[in-house]
Amino acid sequence: MLLITADEVHEVCSYLELVDSLEEFHRNAPADLKDMLLSSVEKDPKSDNHFLVRAAWSGGTALGLKAATIFPDNVEDYGRPAIHAIYALYDGRSGVPVAVIDGTAMTYYKTAADSALGSKYLANPNVSRMAMIGAGAMAPHLIKAHCELHPSIRQVSIWNRTFERAEKLAASLNLNHIEISSSRDIEAAVRNADLVSSATMTTEPIISGEWVSPGTHLDLVGAYRLDMREVDDEAITKSRIFVDSRKTTVGEIGEIEIPLRNGIIRESSVLADLYELCSKKAEGRISEQDVTLFKNGGGGHLDLMTAQYIHSKVCSVTD
Repeated sequence: MLLITADEVHEVCSYLELVDSLEEFHRNAPADLKDMLLSSVEKDPKSDNHFLVRAAWSGGTALGLKAATIFPDNVEDYGRPAIHAIYALYDGRSGVPVAVIDGTAMTYYKTAADSALGSKYLANPNVSRMAMIGAGAMAPHLIKAHCELHPSIRQVSIWNRTFERAEKLAASLNLNHIEISSSRDIEAAVRNADLVSSATMTTEPIISGEWVSPGTHLDLVGAYRLDMREVDDEAITKSRIFVDSRKTTVGEIGEIEIPLRNGIIRESSVLADLYELCSKKAEGRISEQDVTLFKNGGGGHLDLMTAQYIHSKVCSVTD
C-alpha cells in the first residue's frame, strides 16, 4: 500500500490533466455515495467545527473515503488552513487498500479541477478578466486552474474581507502574462470580471446579481452547508444554473436549496450537472450573453476520481 504525501500530490498533479481525467470519468456511470457529517455547537455558529466523512464506490473499479476536518477559526487563530483531510483508496475488485493520500492537497486539486471543468463548458471561450472572491488556501489553486484552462485570461483581481490577505496572495502569484492585483471593492471586482470564482465561508450572500454583467460565468465554491450561500437571488434568477452533481447539491447546499425553498427557482431550473455536460446529454453555454452559474458542491465521487488519477500518476513515476 502506498502512502502518498502532500509533496508527492503537488509533484504529480497537473490541473489540465486532472480536468481531462475528470471529464472522462464523468462519461461513466455515477458512483454510489454516502456522507456523514458530525458538527460541534459553539456560541457563535460561524465557529462551529465539523468532521466530514465522504465515501464513494465505483463498482468493479475502486472505492474510497475521505475524512476531513473543517475548523473555520484555524485561519484567524492559528494562520493555518480551515480544512485538513486524509483519503483511503481501495481496489474495487478485491477490496484491498492500495493507497493513503494526503487529502488536504488532493482536495485543492480536486476542487480546482472540478471548477475548471465546469468553466470549460460554461464560460465564454474568450474570457479575459477573472475575479477571485476569497483569499484562503483554495484561492491560488482556483486561479491557476482557471488561468491554465483559459489562456485568454489577462487580469485577475482578488478580493477578501481582510484586504491584507488579498494583497499577500496577489504578491505571491507569478503567472506568465497575467496581471494579478488585489481589490478593496468587491463590487468593482465583480463588475469588471467575465469569470468570477468565489470560495468563502460566508453564510449570507456577498455577491449581488446587479453587479454581474451579461456573458459572465459564476463559479461558486464556498457554500457547503444548507445555511450557506455566496450569491443573492438576483444572481440566481439571471443565471443559467448548473451543478457538478445533482446528488450532492440539490437538497444538500444552501446555494441551491434556499432559493428552491423560497420559490425563487424550481428544481428544473438546474439545467444539468457534469455527468450530463460531459456525456453531451445537455448543452452548457448557448450564447455569449448568457450568465452561467456553476455550483461546485464537491462530493465523494470527485474525491474517488481524483484519488485514482493521483494513484495512477504516482505508480507511473515509480515504475
